[in-house]
Amino acid sequence: MTALFEHSPWVEERADARPSSGDRHADLMAVLYMASPEEQLALIRAHPELAGKAAIDRTLTQVSAAEQASAGLDRLTPEEYERFHALNAAYRARFDMPFIICVRLTDKAGILREMERRLGNTRDEEVATALAQIGEIVRLRLQDTGS
Repeated sequence: MTALFEHSPWVEERADARPSSGDRHADLMAVLYMASPEEQLALIRAHPELAGKAAIDRTLTQVSAAEQASAGLDRLTPEEYERFHALNAAYRARFDMPFIICVRLTDKAGILREMERRLGNTRDEEVATALAQIGEIVRLRLQDTGS
């Protein structure tokens, strides 16, 4: 079974413990949005950096590796890798969390544009955006499993 949330089975466990609305995605997102700010931040921080160390040393989850590959992040030129590395570092320094985007809905250029644009956001905007992007990732993962 594919993990829907990166290294965070608690979201599915809590959703399973509640009455179902008949919409699995909505049930999961309700749990996510009812979680404490600390739990939400831990979930965000459980995600790997895009084209980061985990991609190089092959410690990405299988599903994350496939998703990053779908956006071409497994085929970066040295210049692209350096750009991702610099933006990841700037983003982490500003927000103390990894940049989250649903890579299956964009490409390398789109990701880089969003990284640059979102560096101008506030921390609260970025937490909200990261949670919304996680919702998109989960929606697509659910579709993949036929759920």
